[in-house]
Amino acid sequence: MLFSIIIPTLNESENIDSLVTRLLALKVFSENFEIIFVDDGSKDGTQEKIRRWEARNNNIHLVERRAKPDLAASIIEGAATARSNVIVVMDADLSHLPEQLPSIVAPVLEGRYDVAIGSRYVAGGSTQGWPFYRQWLSRLGGFCARPICDVNDATSGFFACRRELITNIPENARGYKILLELLMTGQNKLNFIEVPISFHDRTHGTSKLSLSHHLIYLQRLISLAGGTVSFGTASRFAIVGFLGVFVDALVFQWMLNWEAGLALAHITSFLAAVTINYTLNSKWSFRSHSKGYLTWHQFSRFLTVGLFALLLRGGVLALLVYSWNIPAGIAIFPAIAATAIVNYLGSAFYVFPVNGNRPSLDIRWRVAAVGIVLFAVSLRLIYLGLAQLIPDEAYYWQYAQHMDLSYFDHPPMVAWLIWLGTALVGQNEFGVRIGAFVCGLIAMGYLYALTRNLYDKSTGMRAILLFSVLPFGFASGLVMTPDAPLIAAWAATLYYMERALIAGRSTAWLGMGIAFGLGLLSKYTLGLLGIAALLFVILDPIARRWMKRPHPYLSATLALLLFSPVIIWNFENNWVSFLFQTERLGGGGSVFSVHYLLFYIAIILTPVGLYAALQALRYAASKDDMDRHDNERRRNLFVLVFTGIPLIIFMGISTFDTPRFHWTSPVWLAILPTMAWMMGQTRPALNKLSSHLRAIWHPTIIISLLAYALVLHYVVLGIPGIPYQYLSEHYFWKEAAIEVEKIAEEIQSQTGEIPIVVGMSKWSIASALSFYNKNNVGLDIRSRNTFGESGAMYDFWYPSQPPTDRPLILVGMKRDVLERNRAGNEIDLMLHEPSPIHYKIVTRNGTPLRCLYYRTAQGYRGNEMSTLSHNMR
Repeated sequence: MLFSIIIPTLNESENIDSLVTRLLALKVFSENFEIIFVDDGSKDGTQEKIRRWEARNNNIHLVERRAKPDLAASIIEGAATARSNVIVVMDADLSHLPEQLPSIVAPVLEGRYDVAIGSRYVAGGSTQGWPFYRQWLSRLGGFCARPICDVNDATSGFFACRRELITNIPENARGYKILLELLMTGQNKLNFIEVPISFHDRTHGTSKLSLSHHLIYLQRLISLAGGTVSFGTASRFAIVGFLGVFVDALVFQWMLNWEAGLALAHITSFLAAVTINYTLNSKWSFRSHSKGYLTWHQFSRFLTVGLFALLLRGGVLALLVYSWNIPAGIAIFPAIAATAIVNYLGSAFYVFPVNGNRPSLDIRWRVAAVGIVLFAVSLRLIYLGLAQLIPDEAYYWQYAQHMDLSYFDHPPMVAWLIWLGTALVGQNEFGVRIGAFVCGLIAMGYLYALTRNLYDKSTGMRAILLFSVLPFGFASGLVMTPDAPLIAAWAATLYYMERALIAGRSTAWLGMGIAFGLGLLSKYTLGLLGIAALLFVILDPIARRWMKRPHPYLSATLALLLFSPVIIWNFENNWVSFLFQTERLGGGGSVFSVHYLLFYIAIILTPVGLYAALQALRYAASKDDMDRHDNERRRNLFVLVFTGIPLIIFMGISTFDTPRFHWTSPVWLAILPTMAWMMGQTRPALNKLSSHLRAIWHPTIIISLLAYALVLHYVVLGIPGIPYQYLSEHYFWKEAAIEVEKIAEEIQSQTGEIPIVVGMSKWSIASALSFYNKNNVGLDIRSRNTFGESGAMYDFWYPSQPPTDRPLILVGMKRDVLERNRAGNEIDLMLHEPSPIHYKIVTRNGTPLRCLYYRTAQGYRGNEMSTLSHNMR
């Protein structure tokens, strides 16, 4: 007997004759297969029709089940009676065409694969006759399984496998998607192939699928992923949750009535509800997984999940109240719902994970990656439009108000993205930052694809996990600076370079040219990848062949064409931007600053990330290459060159100039795949180091995410008992702008003239005040270049003004900047009737936010008087 066909049935009498006739017509196998029908108690004559066929053919059998109908149980029982070592599973409703069976079973019969899957979702596969909603549900079911299963059509019911794979499926397997159970029992180590099939909707009978089947599928999916979930725990958790909602909302409303403030009210009500939830969930909801109380290990995890839920819900509450203007008493309910989702999934996967039959380490990391990345993305999206702009973002918003081919201190991509974002969603924080959010998603997509090509899917998922939690990765998807599009373009360029230089794909040069050109439009730093690519081509004999082909040169030409707006702008402005970028190196004098560079790297990577990066670099540079395949050696050379060359250049610069803390951020994209790969290694040579890395990454990931959530909650809602003194200089310009507007209105009412507001910093104050000047007070805002100092692009937008009798308001973050400029010239000598320096505490709802220094004058004399007085001294 070559193979056994198992066909579960339930009221399929209209399809039996046609199905058997077509199966027996498969002459290619003659009579070397058996057909086993497993019936779940049909009432329409199905069993009688099968018995008639059974009486006429010794290779047709009927197994009658008396238990509750269940597709997985039927297949397992059928496999137990099979006489062959190869099993084929298919449906009885003719949606799986019998004529396609030979192509499904052949790979297993030939011993080439453990499992052959009839797939609707690979090239050549299709679904015929299904309405859109069923196709959507099927796609969604397969998509939900993709994080833990590498099959495109994990919900297929048409497959062939070795018999022992089915007999190894645990007895608690339930539902209609036994293929997923089979694949997960093999812990993703099975050798499988997906064979394209044409799936046809049934023509006779009715579908047995219902809502309960979909719920069972989700329950089994969560269980297979390592979560403790069942209808019992879910229902008990829901009951406890409803009680918690009542307590939460009641305490919240009571606190609001006492004018406690939004932050204090929602934190207090959360703590009250979570105390009740903790008690009841540990003693009742998850009673089969705890002793009625939590061990310290479980309790620490419970607190961690609670903090994540609390800080995320604060963002949801602020979004609904501040942005959507929903009353707080109503907004608390959607916020509680968001909390419940985080709490339940956190409890199922983290606090009370399954004890027996735990998934493999690889699957657990995949599940962790999905949860952590989703939380990080949600956190950014929720707070994107809530947190005020930092001055840097306001400055680049000013770029977008003066659209040009390029700018003095940066290329134009950041301005173009802000212009597009604000054009789509308005002149607000969300509009400014939406470009950064999209760039973060693009960077994650390209990083995943790069890592998957270098290593595998699991490593790719761990790589985007690391990118999402490391400071440089999280910030690049939230804060709108040139680094956001730079990191996206850097990741894209690395991907196309790997496809071209390692995989040898000629079409990748087109992508590389586009990505490289867009990257140069984001920040000149991306040019370092060009140097690294040249060195890789010199060192690698296979890649060196490209030097004799036109593709690299056409790619470079395309990149140069995309970069041409910057060249044109510089040509029209005496190459000022290029000169600025070269002159700034060492502009502060020769200062050895390598120690600062290392300190900044430890900030953007975290100390653990820096340690892991050094270990990955050490591995890539190790000399024990004798046992490595050529592909592995080339991969390590790629990682080493594209990380090492930019890093060495930054190291060299820091020997004579002080670096910026974020300079090296994109450099680490090339080493992240290897860092992620080392986390999952179990082979003897790396197992000890990998175990150590996993142990230290665990708290680092938690602490990093909590830190981001805490900071965002702090700047938007505040943390009761923690003052805002640490943000006194560079933040809360929205409230400061209101105070400046009041001062300007008072001066205008006294003088009849609109005063000039001068931000006494290079561009920070002027830009922040310009963005938040929205109260119908059209302020004339300038930068410090009014007094002869550098103002970056303000030198182009608002050149220094001649003497004027218009009143002025000078605004500073510190007192001394209102007394003299950086050249030492006294500002008093440049002003008509300057006032003393005033100091004001800016508040919000009675809470002190920041301090504001300002002084006024009745006019501006010009720079000459101050310079002359300074020289006479």
